[in-house]
Formats: sequence, C-alpha cells, structure tokens
Amino acid sequence: MRDTRATFAACVLALAGVLSAAAAQAERVKDLASVAGVRGNQLVGYGLVVGLDGTGDQTTQAPFTIQSIRNMLAQFGVTIPPNVNPQLRNVAAVTVHADLPAFAKPGQTIDVTVNSIGNATSLRGGSLLMTPLRGVDGQVYAIAQGSLVVSGFGAAGRDGSRIAVNTPSSGRVPNGATVERTVANNFSSEPYVVLNLHTPDFTTAARLTDGINALLGPGTAHAIDAVSVRVAAPVDPSQRIAYLSTLESIEIEPGDAPARVIVNARTGTVVIGSAVRVRPAAVAHGSISVTITERVDVSQPNPLSAGETVAVPRSDIVVEQPEARMFVFDAGVNLDDIVRAVNQVGAAPGDLVAILEALKEAGALRAELIVI
Repeated sequence: MRDTRATFAACVLALAGVLSAAAAQAERVKDLASVAGVRGNQLVGYGLVVGLDGTGDQTTQAPFTIQSIRNMLAQFGVTIPPNVNPQLRNVAAVTVHADLPAFAKPGQTIDVTVNSIGNATSLRGGSLLMTPLRGVDGQVYAIAQGSLVVSGFGAAGRDGSRIAVNTPSSGRVPNGATVERTVANNFSSEPYVVLNLHTPDFTTAARLTDGINALLGPGTAHAIDAVSVRVAAPVDPSQRIAYLSTLESIEIEPGDAPARVIVNARTGTVVIGSAVRVRPAAVAHGSISVTITERVDVSQPNPLSAGETVAVPRSDIVVEQPEARMFVFDAGVNLDDIVRAVNQVGAAPGDLVAILEALKEAGALRAELIVI
C-alpha cells in the first residue's frame, strides 16, 4: 500500500510539472466540465414569518395562514375557540427554498430564500419560524429559522396609491438553515469518474479524451458521447480527491462554437458568432415612412349670405421612402464584414433582423438562426 501511494504521489507531481507548461490559450477542465454525481439538490418548505409591522396576510383572503397558526399553537397547548377568527396582520405564510450543495454534512449551514404566498405587502422586519425543508423524496434535509433580510421597500397611502422598490414580499436568511441529513451519492463506489461537458461538443470531448490519455497513459479516458468522458480513477477516497484535482487542472483547447445568430425579437438584440459566414449575396434595404397630420379648418360663409360657420376636418398624408442603398457580400465574409456593411446603410437592430432572416431564406447565411 505504501508503494502504491508513493507511486501515485510521484505521478501527481510529474503531472503538475507537465500541466504548468500547457498552452496559455487553453482552458481548464474545471471550466469546461463537471464531475457526474457531484451536484446540488433543491429543498422546499412551508412556514410562517412573524413580527411584521401590520404588513402580513389579510386572514379573510388567506385562510391558510389562520389554519397554520391554529395548528402551531395547538402543538404548544394553546387552543383557539372555533368561533374566533383572529386578525393577525403581523403574520405571513411563506414558502422557503434552498439549494443543498454536494457533500453537505449535518451541522453545516446554507442560505434560504423566503417568498410570501399570501397577500402580505412586506416581509421587512420579520422572522422565519422553524421550517423543515424537504427534498423531492419527502425527507427532511435541513431546518430553517432566522431573521429575514429584505432589500425591497414599499409604502401605501390611504387613497390607495402605493410605491414599491424592488420586491418587499421576498427576502433571504443568510446561513438560515442547518443541514440535518446527508444526500447519498456514488462518488467513491465506482472505479472511474465521468466528466460531463457544460456545452455538448464532439470535438471538445475528443480533445479532452486525448489530453487525459496523453498525460495519464493510453486507455485512461474514453469518450462516451458529445457530453461525457469516462476516466479511470483510484478507489481510495484520499487518492481520488488528489486525482480529480489533477484532472481539473488539465488545460485543453475546446472546439469552436457552431455558427449561430441569436435574435431577441422582444428587445431587438442580435448576437452574431465569430464563425458565421455569408455566401455571395446582394442586399438592398429601405423603409417607407407614412406621416398623417389631422387638423380642423374653419369655413366661413360669404358676407350677407345667411350661411353658418362650420368646422371642416382635413387630413394630410405624406409618404417618404428613403433611397435604398445596396451592398454586396463576397464569398466567405466574416463577422467584421457583416457588421461594417450593415452599419454603412444605417440599419437599426430591427432592420438587421430582417436582413439576416432574408439572407437565411436565400441560403446565403451559413449559420443557424435562432429567434428567442
């Protein structure tokens, strides 16, 4: 066992020396991929926020708040008569959610987010009562409690007018939940680890496999698909941690992104990838401006004609069509040429979207056009 550990340590030191001489333009595996199974888990719970300054739920419209208060007080031996409906304006029913990090151990704390689900106007100054947080399996993994930090602010007048800054009905409790249960994982149960790329790409997966095999020996890594690469790893947990640290430090050159043009139709934002190319095409773009002016003229009768003065509506319509300027794309022009040509004709973002869609329909745009 000592010889094995000594050999592994020497291997790690040798790899560290090789990695330090990697190309500066390459990216680390840590920035390109994540280890399969090392992931967070979502937790959610239902609770009560108390101590509000009259900004809580209106119990006539949120009866579940009163029901929750009754159940809570019953656990402490306090019984509310059935015919009594208390008006508790300093209490709000809320949902609590948090992300449980991978490898979180009992006793550690995590942040929680609290959101009102009733008609509370503000959670400022409130405190979250003990709330169990459950996972998708229904098990309790953390307990949340603490004072809220609310960044929003709101104020209302008697006439019904109100103003709000940010969202006062939502807040956070830093380190407000204590982990009570560990999520089981198979991190150390298999003799290999799987690296999942953040962006699926066959070229990047192949280069990642070649980079690992070049440093750790042929057959160490095998590409499963465009996302996953399986790498042989030590079974001993202490060795596996150092091994993964070495894998994350490997630098490779990822594959080029596919040629894409992203168009946000709502905001007019257009993002053109550097790999976008255009085939020979001629583009002419112009717009028609129509201006309609409404006015009222007064018609007066001739003197001594016994006529009446009347108002006569009149509409003036002016149509302007600027001169359409044509520009030509040569074969294989790049992103700089596209932007320069479009700017020369003074095209607005909306006009640019129309030009790109027309080029795509004509088969001249060598890129995937995505409209979101």
